[in-house]
Amino acid sequence: MKILIVLTSHDQLGDTGEKTGFWLEELAAPYYRFIDAGAEITLVSPQGGHPPLDPKSSAEDAQTEATRRFEADETAMRALANTHKLSEVNADEFDAVFYPGGHGPLWDLANDYTSIHLIEETLQSNKPVALVCHAPGVLKKVKDSEGHSIVSGKSVTGFSNTEEEGVGLTNIVPFLVEDMLKENGGNYSKADDWQVHVQQDGLLITGQNPASSAATADALLDLLK
Repeated sequence: MKILIVLTSHDQLGDTGEKTGFWLEELAAPYYRFIDAGAEITLVSPQGGHPPLDPKSSAEDAQTEATRRFEADETAMRALANTHKLSEVNADEFDAVFYPGGHGPLWDLANDYTSIHLIEETLQSNKPVALVCHAPGVLKKVKDSEGHSIVSGKSVTGFSNTEEEGVGLTNIVPFLVEDMLKENGGNYSKADDWQVHVQQDGLLITGQNPASSAATADALLDLLK
């Protein structure tokens, strides 16, 4: 079982002067769900090398058992420091694709042709794609075989407008994940802010927020079984 994890390379939070990137829990929790299930993991990012970590996600109040395990894991940290370039991977070699969130993907992966093509190719090959928190935003330009938005008519979730408002970035992000999913025809649903919520519709799995990371990964593993 081979799973490809796609991370952002974008580190600027709009024009605020603050840093962003991927959210640690959204990588760490799924990573260990997959590893502990016996999966072989490959990490990639658009630019390769060490993807930017949102500094707020490694703050003490954001730590979880999985993030502490990840940061103490030499193998995991080495893999993170040396991600492969997204453009150099072959979708045929993997059984599934997983996208952690963080705000970074809204700027780069949402508009990255290689990422868009990867998702389209994976789903058309009857293999699952899972995305959590802000990562469902990378579905913005993904189409199905008939040229319709990949989320059109599908049950989906992602970081909610009220959660974005809660972190004070509604006017900073290039688009709101909830709004985009609805505008593209998705049947968006959400739980209360910061509560676990996962939607699966066929081969497409989406999770609402960091707390949904492990459950999103579990849904992906269930499909692979």
